[in-house]
Amino acid sequence: MARLLFSIKSYLKYWLKKEDHYSQQSPFIFQTYNRLYNFLNENRVGDPEIEKIRKRLLKTKTKINVLDLGAGSKMVPLPTREIAEITRYSTSNPKFSQLYQFFCSLTPGEKVIELGTCVGISTRYLSKATLGKLYTFEGSEEIQKIATQNPTPERTEFILGPIEEKLPKVINEVHHVDFALIDANHTYQGTLQSFYTLLPKVHSKSIIAVGDIHWTPEMEKAWEEIKSCPQVKLTIDFFECGIVFFNYPGVKTHLILDI
Repeated sequence: MARLLFSIKSYLKYWLKKEDHYSQQSPFIFQTYNRLYNFLNENRVGDPEIEKIRKRLLKTKTKINVLDLGAGSKMVPLPTREIAEITRYSTSNPKFSQLYQFFCSLTPGEKVIELGTCVGISTRYLSKATLGKLYTFEGSEEIQKIATQNPTPERTEFILGPIEEKLPKVINEVHHVDFALIDANHTYQGTLQSFYTLLPKVHSKSIIAVGDIHWTPEMEKAWEEIKSCPQVKLTIDFFECGIVFFNYPGVKTHLILDI
């Protein structure tokens, strides 16, 4: 009950503060927001090939053992879960999968990082916007096996294991990070640890997306700390996720937008 009340309260606060694309006076925000709006409206049902995979997984009743290395699942907390349940409750819907793809496409797209592969739906969307290499991290071996099933996403390296161990090794090997999606741990400490591990390799054209920023009080706390980071120049709160820019032609700005 407490979690439900928190979710209702968080969404109500978001709903009361959100703005639409017509209210934006900054040319940068107006143009970016309108491009996103048009992109999503032109692709309402998502990528047909990827959504075909989603539909197949949603019908798969096979149960697997899941190793949770973060906050776990609100809807399916048991260690043994149906693939259909994991797909339904632990993957981004077509709109937000495409939203991540869109923001990735605004960057050079040479080095892309996804923290939280899950069954590989958002991975496939990101791979289509990746021009160089996509590194995607998953803690559960059984879930990763599903994500790597044919057709395997192009330009993608799958990395298995705890993010706090595996991510620093990749960060040490790459010169920069263009886009990153943090959507794995869903705890205050884990989210911030991932963000600050990525931070030394971001540049002015980098974008970081953070999933489930209103999932729990501690995720909201992590989002507030990310917003206060000196390197962050612009953030956009879409309720389901937050988008972080490191270059913005104006004063530091935090927006709450509808989509």
